[in-house]
Amino acid sequence: MKHTRNAVAEGLYLKTGIDLTRPITFHALVNERCNCKCRHCEYWRQKEYIPEMSIEAWQQALLSIKEFTGPFAVNFSGGEPFIKKGFVDLLRFCSEQNIHAGVTTNGAMLNERNAAAIVAAKPFNLNISCDANSAEVHDYVRGMDGLFLKITRGIALLQQEQRKQGVSFPIIIKPTVMSLNFRLLPEIVEWAVGIGASAVNFQPLGRWTPETYEELWIEPEDHPELDRVMEKIIGMKRAGAPVMNSEEVLRLMSASFREEKASPENLPCRIGMQEFYVRPDGEVKLCFHFPSVGNIVSQPAREIWRGEQAQKIRKATITCDKLCLLTCLSNKSLLLKFNQAMTILSRQRKMKS
Repeated sequence: MKHTRNAVAEGLYLKTGIDLTRPITFHALVNERCNCKCRHCEYWRQKEYIPEMSIEAWQQALLSIKEFTGPFAVNFSGGEPFIKKGFVDLLRFCSEQNIHAGVTTNGAMLNERNAAAIVAAKPFNLNISCDANSAEVHDYVRGMDGLFLKITRGIALLQQEQRKQGVSFPIIIKPTVMSLNFRLLPEIVEWAVGIGASAVNFQPLGRWTPETYEELWIEPEDHPELDRVMEKIIGMKRAGAPVMNSEEVLRLMSASFREEKASPENLPCRIGMQEFYVRPDGEVKLCFHFPSVGNIVSQPAREIWRGEQAQKIRKATITCDKLCLLTCLSNKSLLLKFNQAMTILSRQRKMKS
């Protein structure tokens, strides 16, 4: 119902400039620190990290958002959120406050002790970054020996704890599509289904680090093969495989690697009318390609969203023509959101039966 309301408000804003929008998707970067050294990430190379809010400050920030929007869903990521002291307590706080908290993790911390505590905290969903169905590729990309084994064991531990505690939430495999793994994507889907994951959600590589230019980018000569792989994934999706991406997004993968602009039918971008993205120090963005619009530590969420800077950035985002397929940026229609939810629900029902 909230997504439907916002879809109407977005249409009104685009036609008249009257802004009745509210944020409808929430992302929270709890830290930049990480225990992996991913070849496509720059966080672990930084000499200094931006300051991090305390768990208490995060609690107040989330309550400020709830006061503005009512119950909502937020996805926490990092860095690696599970290395932040007290983060599981923050998940438990969210559950108690009717805030649906998902987490994106590299999976390295999914050991026996943490798995029990994570399940007890009742997250809304758990996204695990896994780029291959084998250790050879995944551990190399993520810069941690033994990580793939930790993920497979961790998923089993989570499922064991879910059954033991009577708690259910989706476990979603989230591969980053790149030169080293794009031929493996159908196998990754089959592997994910085999280990009991709820769904797979692909996102293309972004260009941040030297390796993304020199090693990991899918070059033009491989785009025809990438297109064939995507068509195979689409066929698997139509046959019932739990792939969250829409067929349209899957077919745009090679366009992303060609760094094309968004096509007219995918415009205008709606992220500035939907997204509330909180960084570790409380800075809030509507899109990470644009400047911040306020700070949740010193300003209420309502004031930030309605503020002059947010109004300025919102107008700028609807004129942006970047083709953004990263899962936190991808332009999501109401129908796409519904279809993604149904993909997960359908898979959850099959697993229970």
